[in-house]
Amino acid sequence: QVQLVESGGGLVQPGGSLRLSCAVSGLSLDYYAVNWFRQGPGKEREGVSCISSSDRSTYYADSVKGRFSIYRDVKKNTVYLQMYSLRPEDTAVYSCATVFGDCSGYDRPATDMDYWGIGALVTVSS
Repeated sequence: QVQLVESGGGLVQPGGSLRLSCAVSGLSLDYYAVNWFRQGPGKEREGVSCISSSDRSTYYADSVKGRFSIYRDVKKNTVYLQMYSLRPEDTAVYSCATVFGDCSGYDRPATDMDYWGIGALVTVSS
């Protein structure tokens, strides 16, 4: 049984940092890319970042480039999204999802994903 479990969300002030985790069980990240999506209040879901399975190439949306960093821990089969310099517009539910193979940029359609986590709420507010 495949499970993706996000953690690390919460309330943070503008300019602050958070690290989201996506713990994956039931499949190997050696074969699956991991994508992070987010959906803010009243907004459509958007792709944020992706890390490939084969060479760990990383991709970022322009809105987070330079502020977010995606990486993985092979031993823990976990992918992290480190977020710095958070802004109110980063407020959203962040979800991780896997797709077999490598990334196709940061914004591969959500319909391509094989498995999803339930999401973690990040609120950026003073």
